[in-house]
Amino acid sequence: MLVNILIGTVAFALLAPIVGCLLAGLDRKLSARMQGRVGPPILQPYYDVRKLLGKENAHVANTEGVYIVCALVMAIFAGGIFFGGGNLLMSAFVITLSALFFIVAAYCTRSPYAELGAHRETLQVMAYEPMVLLFAVAFYMAAGSFNAGAVFGLEVPAIAKIWLAFIGLLFILTIKLRKSPFDLSMSHHAHQELVRGVTTEMSGPTLAKVEIMHWYENVLFMGWVGLFFVWGNPISLVLAVVVCLAVYFLEIFIDNNFARVKWQSMLKWSWVVALICGGINIFALALL
Repeated sequence: MLVNILIGTVAFALLAPIVGCLLAGLDRKLSARMQGRVGPPILQPYYDVRKLLGKENAHVANTEGVYIVCALVMAIFAGGIFFGGGNLLMSAFVITLSALFFIVAAYCTRSPYAELGAHRETLQVMAYEPMVLLFAVAFYMAAGSFNAGAVFGLEVPAIAKIWLAFIGLLFILTIKLRKSPFDLSMSHHAHQELVRGVTTEMSGPTLAKVEIMHWYENVLFMGWVGLFFVWGNPISLVLAVVVCLAVYFLEIFIDNNFARVKWQSMLKWSWVVALICGGINIFALALL
């Protein structure tokens, strides 16, 4: 298992940025089309990151860059655990640790805008984390193991038993991808805000690392979605990819058609959805 995780981590570290960059470019292109614009080329996120990496490495606080590097490393490690067939619950914990490093990086700048963004990012973690944990528990009850690789031993996809948990995951996925109406801490699009929340004081290579981290996160979260549709049949991998693309398109559509809500609404509805979808699904599996 350890060897598989090491291989998965290396493969994820090398391939996920490519996929994540293309997803980010597709996001910007489709968003522009939905707004009646031509939009940038698909590879624009790559051009942006390359330009940022060529800028001066300046920090508002010396520790800011260290925390961002830690957040990036944890995101890579979380993806390596998952795509290496490792423990899904551990992957969820590690990606949350990455989010915490990201939050601390914003707090250490002592900027009022960055601190407000960090505060909202913390609220987002509080909103989606219960559903993430319930999703992992529901997967364990359906697959008989927390290991993501257990899906290849299933006779039917996990969605057949934990479709309610899937709906709950889709709801909080909007928060994790930082899409409207739940992009409270920051937005990937300029039309949402004049000051960019949690990354206000980040620039140059540091901001480039943040963007690359988001690419890793997006690929990992799409992997969680695909997990519901994989079973012993190799063709199921194609089905999982198609579903992931459909879900990503849905998230882009939601992002461009809903206004940002208050943090109270986000927190309330995230916990309500977690209780209804995750709680009922787990309770039903416990009775079977």
